[in-house]
Amino acid sequence: MSNIKLFQDKKIRSVWNEEEEQWYFSVVDVVEALTDSVDPKQYIKKLRMRDEQLDFNWGTICTPVEMVAMDGKRRKIQAANIKGLFRIVQSIPSPKAEPFKLWLAQVGYDRVMEIENPELAQERMKSLYEQKGYPKNWIDKRLRGIAIRQNLTDEWKRRGIETDREYAILTAEISKATFGLTPTEYKDIKGLHGKNQNLRDHMNDLELIFTMLGERVTTEISEKEAPDTFSKSKNIAKRGGNVAGIARKQTEKELGRSVISTENNLYLDDSEAADDITGKLFDGK
Repeated sequence: MSNIKLFQDKKIRSVWNEEEEQWYFSVVDVVEALTDSVDPKQYIKKLRMRDEQLDFNWGTICTPVEMVAMDGKRRKIQAANIKGLFRIVQSIPSPKAEPFKLWLAQVGYDRVMEIENPELAQERMKSLYEQKGYPKNWIDKRLRGIAIRQNLTDEWKRRGIETDREYAILTAEISKATFGLTPTEYKDIKGLHGKNQNLRDHMNDLELIFTMLGERVTTEISEKEAPDTFSKSKNIAKRGGNVAGIARKQTEKELGRSVISTENNLYLDDSEAADDITGKLFDGK
């Protein structure tokens, strides 16, 4: 799962490798953060020319890792783990080098601690949502929704779901059955056009509740029926969402209004920081 971290207000893309249990960071993002270069790729070329040993070991230090590019598409870019970045930073004459090394060490340490105690991750997520101005009652529902989503993606993974496209299709099936809208259509209704704007960070209480219901029911059905094909998982996603959809329509009948809201939380800070929180452990899919 991938996300964006911030070092002194500079965005650094990163991916957690579950098998190796370590972070990989975008090299070009790190170089830009340390040098403020307007052309970090060119800076890297010159850096390798200056440091022959670094250039010689570049293929070992760096590896292509799929991350979200600036245009929103997923591409393989040069990335390095913490050890590799320490070697690269040694060759960059920057006053930010030492603070960056400390930041890098802290990032690795925090991740290890969160794996051992997931409550630490949730507490940090809660704190960051509070800093952004979200109400405490809303935060509780959002965090619960994140946990339910994680249970669902874990279940899908057990059933052989692997690609981002498959996760997106299954998620869209639940959303369509629950709200009559795909996530993309829902974002349009709420006026969310930024690539890093997380739809769920702009949902109200009822929208979050019905989202949770659809995903939880889908998880329960999948665990019960153990689907062995993508087609079967897709059918279960539709059925799970349909349960939530029926409940939503009944609720709307009682309330005399639509549960689906055009309101968003754009009056708060940009959702990108919240995406960093949720992306780190829970909303990778």
